[in-house]
Amino acid sequence: MSKIPTQGEYLDWYGFKFRWASYHRTPDQLNHYLYSYDTLSTDALEALDKLSPPAPTAPRKDIQTAYEPKEKSLTRDLFKLLEKNKNDDQAIRALWTEVNTVPEWVNWDEIERGQKVFWRYAGPAITALTHLSLLGGMSSGRTTVETLDRTGGFGARAVKRRLMETVQHTFGVHKDIQSIQPGGEGWEASVRVRLLHSSVRRRIIQLAQEKPEYYSIKDHGVPVNDLDCIGTINTFSSTVIWLGYPRQGIYLSKREILDYLALWRYVAYLMGTPHDWMATPEMAKAMMESLLVSEYRPTKKSATLANNIITGFEGEPPIYASRGYINALTWWLNGPQLARALEIEKPSLYHYALVASQCWHFMLISYITSSIPYLDHRNIEFMKRSYYDAFVFNKKKGALGYKAMFLFKWIPDHVNTTTPLGVTDEERRKMSGAFGRGTIEKTALFQLLLSTLMLFSLAYYVWTVLQRTQGE
Repeated sequence: MSKIPTQGEYLDWYGFKFRWASYHRTPDQLNHYLYSYDTLSTDALEALDKLSPPAPTAPRKDIQTAYEPKEKSLTRDLFKLLEKNKNDDQAIRALWTEVNTVPEWVNWDEIERGQKVFWRYAGPAITALTHLSLLGGMSSGRTTVETLDRTGGFGARAVKRRLMETVQHTFGVHKDIQSIQPGGEGWEASVRVRLLHSSVRRRIIQLAQEKPEYYSIKDHGVPVNDLDCIGTINTFSSTVIWLGYPRQGIYLSKREILDYLALWRYVAYLMGTPHDWMATPEMAKAMMESLLVSEYRPTKKSATLANNIITGFEGEPPIYASRGYINALTWWLNGPQLARALEIEKPSLYHYALVASQCWHFMLISYITSSIPYLDHRNIEFMKRSYYDAFVFNKKKGALGYKAMFLFKWIPDHVNTTTPLGVTDEERRKMSGAFGRGTIEKTALFQLLLSTLMLFSLAYYVWTVLQRTQGE
C-alpha cells in the first residue's frame, strides 16, 4: 500500500472490503512483531538440549517427503522431556508453569460454548479453514511463506499428512472442556506445537548463520515470529468468523463470536502468542483486516505452496475432491482477485454451481439444527463423532489412524532450500469428483439437481395457474 490508511477510509484489498478505524494497525505499527518471538519456549528448548542433546540430521533426499528417522529414539519428544524435567531447570520450569497457569480472564463456561460453535457449524468451519485460512493464508508472502517454503512440509506428497496433523490439533482444541484444560488432549497438542515452532525457528536461524543467503532475518523477520503466530491464530478465529462463515451464508450471533474468540485467545496464550488483540470482537476484527493490508502480498512461492495444497488433497480420502471443486471453493471463499494472484486455475460454472449447492446445504442444516436445542445437541455430538472417525481414527477413510505428536520431522537444510511445485497424481484424479468417489461432490450434485427440479416444478406450477387465470 502506497500510503498509510486514514480513519474512516474505505479500503478494498484483494476484494476484502472494510472501513479503516481506530482499532486498526498500519503495517509500520505491526512491523515490530517481525522481530519478537516466544523467548520462553526458546529458553526452555535450549535447556532441554543440555539434558537431552538432539541427534544429528542429514539432508533429505526428496523435499516432497518428510524426514523420518529410522529409529524412533532419534526423534526427541520435547513435550515428554519438558514434563519429565519440569523441576530440573529454571527455564523449563518457567514454561511448564506458564502453560499450567490459567489466566484470570479465562471463563470455562464461555470457552466450552466456543468449542460447541465449531461443531455446530463443523462443515463450513472445515471448509473455511482449508480453503480460506490455509490456502488463502499462503498469500502472506513476506514472512509465513518464507518459513514454510524451507521446511518441506508443504511439498505435494507431504502436505496431506502435515495438514491432517493440524486437523488433530484443531479437533483437540474443540473436543470438550477437559481437552483444553491443563493435561487435556487439546492443551497438550497446543504445547507440543509451541515447542515445534521453537525448533523450526532455531533451526532456520542456525542455517542462516552458517549461510546468510539462506534466510534474511532483516527482510523476512525472525522465523516463526510473533506476527506469524498472530496471523495463524487469526486464521483459525477471526478469519473464520468474519469471512469464512459469511461467505458460506453462516452468520454467528454476538454471543457465539465472543465465545469463539475466548477459546482461541486461550489457545494463543498456550502457544506463546500475543493475544490482547482478541479481548473484544472489534479489536479482533480490526487485527484481521490490518493483517490483510500488511501481510497479504502473494509471491511466486505463495502460488507454489497454495497449488501444492490442492495437488496434495486432490482425490484423497475421505473427501476425494476433484481439483476443479477445490479450485471453485478457493475462488468462492477468497475471491477472484486473490485466487488469481495465487495462480489458482479458474473453475468451471459446473463446479461453482456445486459450491453454491454445498453452501445452501450448510445454511439449511445449520440454521435448522441450531434453532432447536435438542437438534443442536444431537448435531454437535454427531459431527464430533463423524469427523473424528473420518479425519483421526479410521485409516480406511483416509485418517492418520494415530495420535499426532507434532515432532520435528520436516527439518530444514542447506540442500533443499525451497519447496518445488508438485505434480498431479493421475490415479487419484480419476477417483475424484462426483463421478468418482467424491462424496461431498456427489451430495452437492444431488442437491443441485433436486433444487433445480423443484425450481422448475414451481415455475411450471405458477405458469399453469397463470394460464388458467387468463383462460377464465
